[in-house]
Amino acid sequence: MHEGEVETDSALVGRLLARQFPQWTGLPISLVESYGTDHDIYRLGDELAVRLPRIDWAADQASLEAEWLPRLAPHVPLALPVQLALGRPDEGYPFAWGAYEWLPGQNANGTIQDLEQAAVDLAGFVTALRKVDPTGAHPRQPGSRGSPLMDLDEPVRRQVHELDGRIDGPKVLRLWEESLSAPVWKGPEQLVHGDLLPGNLLVIDGRLSAVIDFGGLNVGDPACDVQPAWHTFADTSRALFLEELRVDDASRLRGRGWVIYQTVSALAYYWDTNPGMVRMSTHALRQVVEESRTR
Repeated sequence: MHEGEVETDSALVGRLLARQFPQWTGLPISLVESYGTDHDIYRLGDELAVRLPRIDWAADQASLEAEWLPRLAPHVPLALPVQLALGRPDEGYPFAWGAYEWLPGQNANGTIQDLEQAAVDLAGFVTALRKVDPTGAHPRQPGSRGSPLMDLDEPVRRQVHELDGRIDGPKVLRLWEESLSAPVWKGPEQLVHGDLLPGNLLVIDGRLSAVIDFGGLNVGDPACDVQPAWHTFADTSRALFLEELRVDDASRLRGRGWVIYQTVSALAYYWDTNPGMVRMSTHALRQVVEESRTR
């Protein structure tokens, strides 16, 4: 998917484990099929997983999760990954990597039985995350999750142009400009997950059970975590999710702007390489456009 990405395989995982965590050698290793974009995940036996960055921009995620997941877990109502070991570059593999407890469940693409219950559950998670003390969080970089939307204006316009004929570019840009016109967030910076897409939500027996992939964890505008309103929910469940989060008109517009940014970025970048990501992004962008016709 990426220029310069690092190839991994089960044999590499076995060598890394043998050198660094020999207590886990001999367990079966199998690649987990997913449409994730920056990590390869291998199941290790029945109870463990190994997560390897495949591109340099994800190289710090294992260290970030080692620091933050234990801090967050006691405060949020859904399960989080539990990192058991932080691996180092070795055997020609250039990045830090992590070994985790295996979290059961399916991703949230079409597996939620009661969307209104899920809206309440996920809003409870987002609300709890916002209350966690952000002291020590990594400084936000321009364009990172939770940034002002204006930081993203140039790439959005460029990517909409690149997608000419594949999306309704003029309509998307009109909606983007509405989001840019919303008052900026002037409250205290809060922790945001930044990537609450269906693939990062786990479901057991039809109900949300866990949130994974904290590589986008940041501080900034909490409207960034309003994105599930269009990615995961619709109609009454969307309204309930927004109500539970007490989302005002400005935050709604900024949250919708984050959906536009992330979907057009994904569509432009992964159109030919990641059909799962394209399907998910197309769905969310369609939800944004169709909703605008009824409001």
